[in-house]
Amino acid sequence: MTDLNDIMMQAKRMQESFQEAQKEMEKLTVDGESGAGLIKIRMNGKHDVVSVVLDDTLFQEDKPVIEDLIGAAVNDAVRKLEEKSQQSLGGLAQNFKMPDGFKFPF
Repeated sequence: MTDLNDIMMQAKRMQESFQEAQKEMEKLTVDGESGAGLIKIRMNGKHDVVSVVLDDTLFQEDKPVIEDLIGAAVNDAVRKLEEKSQQSLGGLAQNFKMPDGFKFPF
């Protein structure tokens, strides 16, 4: 049977791993786009938009169309960040082994 000290050590290692993964996520950038690439949004891991690129042909469109496409590009970037975050952080909990019969929450 795993004792409480082992569980606490595992929790500490998991917390350190989680903090490291969070730092790596902050360095990450993703590109979201919409309108078949007419709008491109680059976002960092803190969800800050770091660049916006609009194709010149967009300026022939009505304002509501452009606004919708910008929103769609931002949402695309956010979804990509969420996917990468789940991939990066999701595996950390799998490494945390609990004794048989031990259930969360405490």
